[in-house]
Amino acid sequence: MCVLPAGELARKYGRRAAFMAGTGAGVLTGLLATIALYIDSFWLYCLSALLGGAYAAVALSFRFAATDGVPENKRPQALSMVMAGGVAAGIIGSQLVTHTMHLWSDKMFAATFIAQAIGAALAGVILFGVKLAKPLANQAYSGRPLRTIALQPRFISAVICGAASYMVMNFLMTSAPLAMHMHGHSQESANLGMQWHVIAMYGPSFFTGKLIARFEAARISVFGIILTAISAAIGFLGEGVYHFYALLILLGIGWNFGFLGASALVLETHKPEEKTVLNRLVTL
Repeated sequence: MCVLPAGELARKYGRRAAFMAGTGAGVLTGLLATIALYIDSFWLYCLSALLGGAYAAVALSFRFAATDGVPENKRPQALSMVMAGGVAAGIIGSQLVTHTMHLWSDKMFAATFIAQAIGAALAGVILFGVKLAKPLANQAYSGRPLRTIALQPRFISAVICGAASYMVMNFLMTSAPLAMHMHGHSQESANLGMQWHVIAMYGPSFFTGKLIARFEAARISVFGIILTAISAAIGFLGEGVYHFYALLILLGIGWNFGFLGASALVLETHKPEEKTVLNRLVTL
């Protein structure tokens, strides 16, 4: 719901305005989720999750903002370096959950959501110092119609690869901790599995850009989808903790190649003056 409004906000007022709106939603996510747990309100919790999606819609545009002002041959590396920040998130995020989930004794995860709100607020402070030029009027409205861009075979291929990578990763990632719990594994084991999954998602970003430059974005994206399919197959082999770990790690690597490859492919399908309207469409 928030991808297009976030893109429109960035087009009119600059990327920083969109960044600040997104981090504001991120802070509200944690605060409302905490209140929802405290008063046992499922619908308030759903609202907090909706705001979390708004935060994600903005955060996923960071990779495109990183390509602004970067020479064309350096764009894949710029994309990769932004995504590589997820390595720190994989370590900090999972450990944050492990060490805060029981701090509020009678409301599990309530303290975790407070910590998440603080993390979003800190990110907002950093993003406030980012200075990116507001698109000029002729940049914002020039270029080919969105329909013309979107109907290019190369663009369609990028969208299919990106959507497949993201969809399968999201389904398996969100269900794996619940499945681990149902099969008798501890919450700490599930947190550790998610830590390695997120590290696997973003760790390859240190060299994915170079692989894209060498082997082309389309090939890297297809290879990522193949790895994602293999990770799904591992889920049928057993229910032990290491089956889940192997699934999550390979899933993360597959997503990195598939999604970054698709993102780089998108950058090859539009002109500089078309980037704002296109990024609104492909952020997710």
